[in-house]
Amino acid sequence: MDNYFLFFIEVIGTIAFAISGIRMAAAKNFDWFGAYTVGLVTAIGGGTVRDVLLDIPVFWMQTWWYLAVTGLAFLIVLAMRKMSVRRGHVLFIFDTIGLALFVVIGIQKSFAAGYDPWVAIGMGMITGSFGGVVRDILINEEPLFFRKDIYATACIAGGIVYWVIMALGGSDIFQQIFCAATVITLRVLAVKYNWELPRLKLDDHK
Repeated sequence: MDNYFLFFIEVIGTIAFAISGIRMAAAKNFDWFGAYTVGLVTAIGGGTVRDVLLDIPVFWMQTWWYLAVTGLAFLIVLAMRKMSVRRGHVLFIFDTIGLALFVVIGIQKSFAAGYDPWVAIGMGMITGSFGGVVRDILINEEPLFFRKDIYATACIAGGIVYWVIMALGGSDIFQQIFCAATVITLRVLAVKYNWELPRLKLDDHK
């Protein structure tokens, strides 16, 4: 049952991240193949890095489902073209959902592979963030991961919440729900209240 649920949330996360990538590619006037490719890379990039680092089979190479799910995301974007929703809002919603779910996936797969909590938290951040990094590079944007925006920090916070609940004996479902909720809440609050990390500034003129 756990494996099926893990697969389910990975598919949902894949759809969410793929939609964010495809929409960003569309905003740059990519053609259909280019947009699909950006969506696919966004969806599988972080998980690929994670699996390589954990020395386990790369998830999307085990089944064609992820390629098909990205195709479904592409069709969803086509169907949503006429919707009167601000592009920034749509991108934020799907990017945040994908981020939260992939953090959960990264943490769970790391624990399943026998790694310590600090590794699992790092892999959660990588799984959630690195697909977006590659996406932004491909479309020639400064990656969100390196901006003042609360992004990687939200992943780490979600991972810590996951570990704390696990240490307290909470069930798997509570670990997953509160981890994802933490990531989503921090992202929403950061945007609403303009939270940001301090910028590194070096004044060489002093």
